Amino acid sequence: MDIKMYKFKEMNLQNATVINGFPSTNIINSIVASYLINTLNLDQICGIDADEFPPVTMVYDSKPKLPARIYASEEAKIVVFLSEFTPYPPMARDIARMVLSFAEESGCSRIVSPEIQVMEEDGFKVLGVGSTDAARAELEKLKIEPLMHSIIPGISGVLLNMGKIQDINVLVPIAQRGKSISDARMAAHIIEFIDKLISTIKIDIEPLLSEAEGLEKHIKTLRKQAAKPEEHYQMYM
Repeated sequence: MDIKMYKFKEMNLQNATVINGFPSTNIINSIVASYLINTLNLDQICGIDADEFPPVTMVYDSKPKLPARIYASEEAKIVVFLSEFTPYPPMARDIARMVLSFAEESGCSRIVSPEIQVMEEDGFKVLGVGSTDAARAELEKLKIEPLMHSIIPGISGVLLNMGKIQDINVLVPIAQRGKSISDARMAAHIIEFIDKLISTIKIDIEPLLSEAEGLEKHIKTLRKQAAKPEEHYQMYM
């Protein structure tokens, strides 16, 4: 897959943390990314497109946006990839390579890629997996219990494998929740983890908790709109 990146602004992102906002089996990545961008007032530095992406324009404040974007802040030392659509599984490797390449070329220190696992029992907890000893040490320092046995799908899974091979720190916080707890509420706990991980930011999660249902509904609406062109295309195949 030929992924095109269009740079709009240059920044010094040495030692920044990269957040993967490409959703996989759920929308937690999009919720986390959107909240970080809005709360930290991040600047868009890059647009991302590919022939395999949905042929859509995302419109915010009357301005057209590419299907995927990168937002960042030099001061906060954070980079956020954001996408409202879920890439097809065959895209996962190429997107993961793009995220890793960007992180390496920019001198970023780590990549965080959130995931959710739904449990039969009620309640919630956040576990973690790290690609390297250093990544696992960071999780342990934050008192995140390690995930012992499971499968991590999609972009997060590829990032972990490639991070291990290339000795790049990839942290995957996994929010395990019961069926009665919304993705948005679990996203708040992931953001709390990110807030503790990155010393250069300070985030209040209370607004997200109070607006959880509205934000989740908004992102789901955007995802449906992004999927429509592809559905129309398949009708004529």
